[in-house]
Amino acid sequence: MAAPITTIKKQQVTEEQRKEEKLENLKQLLSENEDMVNQVFSIMADLNDMGALEAAGKLLEAKEDVAKIALGQMTRKPVTNIINNLMGAAGALSEVEPETTAKLINSLTTGLDEANKAIESDEKISAFKLLKLLNDPDVNRSLNFGIHFLKGLGKGLK
Repeated sequence: MAAPITTIKKQQVTEEQRKEEKLENLKQLLSENEDMVNQVFSIMADLNDMGALEAAGKLLEAKEDVAKIALGQMTRKPVTNIINNLMGAAGALSEVEPETTAKLINSLTTGLDEANKAIESDEKISAFKLLKLLNDPDVNRSLNFGIHFLKGLGKGLK
């Protein structure tokens, strides 16, 4: 029988061998992705020609000053008002059913198309014609919607 193994010798990798292995891995990666590497260098050359790399470098050098300016701009009253309004609008929109929003937007688009046609025709509306239009089901539907919308708006403003 063979003698039992009593010790395990760990192979020591020197720093030089580690660097050599990394270099070989990098060579293999570069050779496998030659087209991609060429594209990256082409893009970098174009950015350098435009001066974008130099601008990015200067921006990184002045990162603390840039951060202070950006924070100063973001905390201005008009900007905070915009952010608060957007958050309020997003909250309100999240309460409305998407089907209702889509229907309302489609109705607005149709209404704008009809309004543009009316503007192009330059037709005058008399008081008699206005009363006659109240019998039109589409006009009546939109007036009913508008009146109830205003009623709900008034309740919300209370």
